[in-house]
Amino acid sequence: MKKTGLIVCLWVVAWSTMTIAQNLTRDLSSKEWVTYRDFGAKGDGKTDDVKAIAAAHAYANEHGLTVKADKGATYYIGRGDHTVEIRTNTDFGNAAFIINDTDVENRNSPVFLVSSSLEPVTLSEVTPLRKNQAIIDFPLPGSGLITVTNANARRYIRYGPNQNDGSYQTDIFLVSKEGLVDKNTPIIWDFDQVTEITFLPIDEQTLTLTGGHFTTIANREESRYNYYSRGISVRRSNVVIDGLEHHVTGEGESGAPYGGFINIGNCSNVTVKNCILTGHKTYRTIGAAGVPVSMGSYDISVNRALNVTFENCRQTNDIHDRTYWGIIGSNYCKNLVYDNCTFSRFDAHMGVANATIRNSTLGHQGINAIGSGILIVENSTVKSGSFINLRDDYGSTWQGECIIRNCVFIPTNVASGKVRLIGGNNSGQHDFGYTCYMPERITIENLRIEDDGHPNEYEGPAIFADFNGEMKDDSYIEKYPYVKTEEVILKNVVTTSGKQLRVSDNPYMFKDVIIH
Repeated sequence: MKKTGLIVCLWVVAWSTMTIAQNLTRDLSSKEWVTYRDFGAKGDGKTDDVKAIAAAHAYANEHGLTVKADKGATYYIGRGDHTVEIRTNTDFGNAAFIINDTDVENRNSPVFLVSSSLEPVTLSEVTPLRKNQAIIDFPLPGSGLITVTNANARRYIRYGPNQNDGSYQTDIFLVSKEGLVDKNTPIIWDFDQVTEITFLPIDEQTLTLTGGHFTTIANREESRYNYYSRGISVRRSNVVIDGLEHHVTGEGESGAPYGGFINIGNCSNVTVKNCILTGHKTYRTIGAAGVPVSMGSYDISVNRALNVTFENCRQTNDIHDRTYWGIIGSNYCKNLVYDNCTFSRFDAHMGVANATIRNSTLGHQGINAIGSGILIVENSTVKSGSFINLRDDYGSTWQGECIIRNCVFIPTNVASGKVRLIGGNNSGQHDFGYTCYMPERITIENLRIEDDGHPNEYEGPAIFADFNGEMKDDSYIEKYPYVKTEEVILKNVVTTSGKQLRVSDNPYMFKDVIIH
């Protein structure tokens, strides 16, 4: 009798659970959106809601529904290894999200993953590729992105305290279904061999994330290069992130670095606008050369991505405070844009093809870049050691053109008398895995240099830093020749000191540059 009663009781519970689930599904199927509370989220700032949040998005993904956070809720996300997959429009609204990184199961697992339902395709019938090749002569599934790698070639062989053996040669570009390569995303290397090539379809409709106030309680690990990915990873093309805020709290005496709260990769056409982000505390560690180095930690990271724009964005902390690292790092990108942004820096590590900075203010780490194409800085203010720094750890290379117009430069090292517009260094003795170039042509138009406070012996600002102090005459031999700038065009460059613009502290190195 007791056994029979138990069986009946369990059947009633199971039936009730099934009925509730069916009713829930029926109720939600008539809605245009779902909320996290629909799936059991408490939103009290204490209960770990990540499973409920993931369930809401899984349901929305399956039924093509928008997801809306509950007004005024605070969602707590704890240590569990649960990635929330987002494939539909999401309105975080005024809800708060607390992400606790003090003890996590998997630091490599993002909290949110913006992904596509379209599957990547590994291509097999592949021929070698050539730089600036106009058309792909092997079959393609349609229009989309191509990522390609040659694991038998090394590029970006880093020099200095963080030295390394370089990275596999890689590229990403857009193609039409007929195989035409988008002229704005050209192939930048010769691929004599192709060891891996993938076709990534592009979603036609734009996916939008709006609002949300996110706070990361920072990890307190040993300060080593164990990057955390506990943020929003974007792996889908045609995405807009609008009105998001990210704050960081709990940074202590040590901490592992972050690879970007917003991490964008393997995609195209992403816009981040009206967002507020936070620079991370700078820690020290031991670099690959066995010497202490400052350790980078980013709130924005862009890797192997095309046509990425940051519009009307700023950071919570002082862009001139050197205790905080630069807010962005990027690699293998094309067509990066800052428009009306106030950030501590712009940075392209392992290359960008074409970059534009306009209507913006850059702080203590300034503009750091290597790459190719056209680098444009206009209607912007830079307060840093140099107006543009061509990163010496990657050869201070820019194969293309640089344009500076309608800008203000406030040099932070004016007291030393070392004011230069274009900074960098290349001894010609290190193999970076490619020929290194200075910009072929530099155009500077309507630039104001605020160089008051200089020492008595100050000779005026220089166009170029002393890129190689050892190169003083013809006796110096570059093992790996560094191709110098051909011409500089100057128009209406003024200094508050009244000093004239000079070429460089190393006139021999730039003796063949035509200036007019």
